[in-house]
Amino acid sequence: MPVYEYECPSCDKVFEVQQRMSDEPLKNCPACEGEVRKLVSVSSFQLKGGGWYTDGYSGLSNGKGDSVAKKDSAAPPACPGGGGCKSCPAAAA
Repeated sequence: MPVYEYECPSCDKVFEVQQRMSDEPLKNCPACEGEVRKLVSVSSFQLKGGGWYTDGYSGLSNGKGDSVAKKDSAAPPACPGGGGCKSCPAAAA
């Protein structure tokens, strides 16, 4: 369950509450019953290590430290439209 942070301007208390995402936000402070506001706080979610992106999807590494770019040093293919981004149909979208 996510942890949400609230602040009560009446008693200057900042507190955390574990709530489901489907729960209604708190309206009153548990200490003084004053109105509270929900704070936006820094997430504790971090991606560490190689992981799925580096190992399988980035194309920069095969997960063993060998760069795919070293093995395939050919230049990227030329633009099929021949003119760069301005003539690319995807750029107009």
